[in-house]
Amino acid sequence: MARKRYKPEEIVGLLRQADVLHSQGMPMAAAIRQLGVGEVTLYRWRKEYGGLSGDQLRRLKELEKENEGLRRAVSDLTLDKQILQEAARETSEPLAPPPVYRPCSRPAWALRAESLPGAWTVPLDPASRSSRA
Repeated sequence: MARKRYKPEEIVGLLRQADVLHSQGMPMAAAIRQLGVGEVTLYRWRKEYGGLSGDQLRRLKELEKENEGLRRAVSDLTLDKQILQEAARETSEPLAPPPVYRPCSRPAWALRAESLPGAWTVPLDPASRSSRA
C-alpha cells in the first residue's frame, strides 16, 4: 500500500488536531490512531514543525529552498576555484632548459648520412678510399 505524502500545511493541521483531541481528554495514542498516522510519525512531525503557524511554515520552506540554492552556488564556485588553482599550478612550473648545441668536428652532411638507416659514410680522404677497395 502506498504511503500518503502530507504537505507541510497539512502536517501542522494534523498536529493541532492531535493537540485538540488530547486536550479534550482523549489519550494521545487514541488521538493519533483517529488521525490515521503512526505514533512515531506524529512525534517526528512535532519535533520538526511543532509550534509553527502556517505563515511561519511557508517562510521556513522558502528559506530552506533559498539556502539550498546558495549552497549549490557556493559548491560550484569552490569547484571552479580548485580547477583554476590546479591549472595555475601546472603552468607555473619551470620549463625544461633548451638543448645546448655544441660545435661538432664533422661536416653536417656526414652527420646526416650516419643517421640514415643502413647508410655508411664515404671517407673524405681519397687515399683511404683506395685502401678500402
